[in-house]
Amino acid sequence: MPNVIYFEIAADNPEEAAAFYSRVFNWKIERAEDGSDYWYILCGEDDPGIEGAVGARQDEWNATTNTIEVESINDCAKRVAEAGGRVLAPIISIPGVGDVQYCYDPEGNAFAIMEYYTDE
Repeated sequence: MPNVIYFEIAADNPEEAAAFYSRVFNWKIERAEDGSDYWYILCGEDDPGIEGAVGARQDEWNATTNTIEVESINDCAKRVAEAGGRVLAPIISIPGVGDVQYCYDPEGNAFAIMEYYTDE
């Protein structure tokens, strides 16, 4: 069954937001290695939990985007459209990790679908 595997918190100032969440929840938060204004949240090291990030706000409506792991990103994107949702962007490949694609549900809530690469 598909599960939420990642979350992104949108912020006007990602660095300040990252500092806020680090102080409040004692999460380990690190800036992306490429120097972009994207901050990885590492909140599952000692206790079970999903990882996340703080990044730049893309629009005024969506503050948090949940990412859901799927077996096939193409099959899931087709089901999103057939069920009344909308695919927002082309597939984004994350080298060594997998492919992600952003979508809207019929209510206009953003979410992402993620297919991890396999070693097959």
